Amino acid sequence: MLALFDLDGTLVDRAAGLRAWAAEFCTDHGLPPTEADWLVAADGDGRVPKEEFFAQVTARYGLTSSFDALWQQYRDRQPTLIPVYDGVLTGLARLRAAGWRIGVVTNGYEAVQTNTLTSAGIADVVDGWAISGAEGIWKPDVRLFEIAATRAGVELGDGWMVGDSAADILGGRAAGLRTVWLPHGRRWPEVPKPDHIVATAAAAVDLILA
Repeated sequence: MLALFDLDGTLVDRAAGLRAWAAEFCTDHGLPPTEADWLVAADGDGRVPKEEFFAQVTARYGLTSSFDALWQQYRDRQPTLIPVYDGVLTGLARLRAAGWRIGVVTNGYEAVQTNTLTSAGIADVVDGWAISGAEGIWKPDVRLFEIAATRAGVELGDGWMVGDSAADILGGRAAGLRTVWLPHGRRWPEVPKPDHIVATAAAAVDLILA
């Protein structure tokens, strides 16, 4: 029995962590607190490459710090500020206790995502993970799901994929998994539709165990 989960926006609240980092950045660099809004927008929900993001930051604020210095500070600090969603750790522990193997399938930078997994406590309650930046494969590519399943100790087969993006759902369906989408107030943008729609990962755990 296999349950795969996305990370950002599914198990952890990346948006909250980014805003906390942006607020700290403003304080550290003597910027008005309102500049946190610009930093959050410029990040593009993590989709803007960090080279481009920090080039914009450097230009806007006239910073002399190198990209390497800014990037190191970000990858060391920002993941530690990301909170886990309510009920996630106990929910994943319930799945494990019921005999499920649990994996995480996430797009993102290896250092950032690994730090997020460990800082949030997710690493302690799952059996393995696959990070796109480490593997050179991005969701919805089925190969990333296969890697996560293998590291969780099982083969892809009868199981579930829970996530908040179309890439999670389309990739999960292509991998032969039942899918659960977390909409966060959005409308489903693709066809085919997910098998289930629930509000939170904790609710998805309840669905899987039902």
